[in-house]
Amino acid sequence: MRAWLYTKAGRNLATAMVLNPSARRPPTPLPADRLLVRVTHMSPNPADYKLPELGHAVSVIMMRSFSATPGMDYAGIVEEVGRSVNSSPSSSSSSSTGTTYKPGDTVFGHIEQTPFGTLAEYIQPAPTSAVPFPSSSISATDASTLGTTAQTAYQALVPFVRAGAGDEVFINGGSGGVGTYAIQIAARVLGCVVTTSCSSHNASLCTSLGATTVLDYTTTDISAALRARGQVFRVVVDAVGSSPADLYKAADDYMLPDGAFVQVGAEFSPSNLCATASRALLPSILGGGKRAWKFVKMAQKYDDCVHLAQWMQEGKIRAVIDGDIFPFEDAPKAFEKLKTKHTKGNLVVKVSD
Repeated sequence: MRAWLYTKAGRNLATAMVLNPSARRPPTPLPADRLLVRVTHMSPNPADYKLPELGHAVSVIMMRSFSATPGMDYAGIVEEVGRSVNSSPSSSSSSSTGTTYKPGDTVFGHIEQTPFGTLAEYIQPAPTSAVPFPSSSISATDASTLGTTAQTAYQALVPFVRAGAGDEVFINGGSGGVGTYAIQIAARVLGCVVTTSCSSHNASLCTSLGATTVLDYTTTDISAALRARGQVFRVVVDAVGSSPADLYKAADDYMLPDGAFVQVGAEFSPSNLCATASRALLPSILGGGKRAWKFVKMAQKYDDCVHLAQWMQEGKIRAVIDGDIFPFEDAPKAFEKLKTKHTKGNLVVKVSD
């Protein structure tokens, strides 16, 4: 099969990847509890390059392989079904999703980082990571973006807001992959009043997605602007993680006392890791924030994906894709663009027909 592989990523995964036209396929015969899926589209995310760029030794330990294919999000077509996948839910090897799979089904989802990532023609997801399209009205291009960014937004919002109550929510970084989905879920699904931050260039996009107020971080002191509103926000979703530096401490003045500050973004740098640790551990008596701080590490959840796909089918959320779909041969360019940290929404690579 065709696959993009890397051995030593160094500081730039994009330049380390090599297109192998005859890469080894996932294990055969197909494990009983897995599906064989031909990937048609994948969407790269920062996590795809952060692990490989931590160093070769770390990558080998985590991947248990000297070479690997990046990518966790995908949309594709089922080609083979493991013999125990469609067994009864009471079986220990069953998917427990209640879904019966057959070759030809179109599915999407998020897989964990393995040597056989989604930037390849074939993967072997567990059924819990292979969610059927609810209808043909959803394209594979759009579905491929739901796995990480949309699920992250879902898990950062749904447990913490009161659906239909008109809660005020601030989303830091509204024009990125997580942010574009978070605005829509908060405003159009949960009925929240949304304030977000982005550059003036992306303000109209965020407004079109449902944001009521847009703060331009290039010209506005975000923390000061939020403080001026008073204690009105029930939830903050911080999809940036490092800027502004005082965003969490300032939440004492702009969040409700029982609100939740939810961080979903963080860079693997000493300064950012220290800042995140300070938010998590520094007590208010020593200068830390008083509001509840939570770090959400997205986990693949079948039911969350079902909800997201249903909302997409109903037109409540849509994929925001930055520019054209990348041909498979140009996949490194997608990672180069992703690393600029100025991507509007998501990126998509077409892997196969």
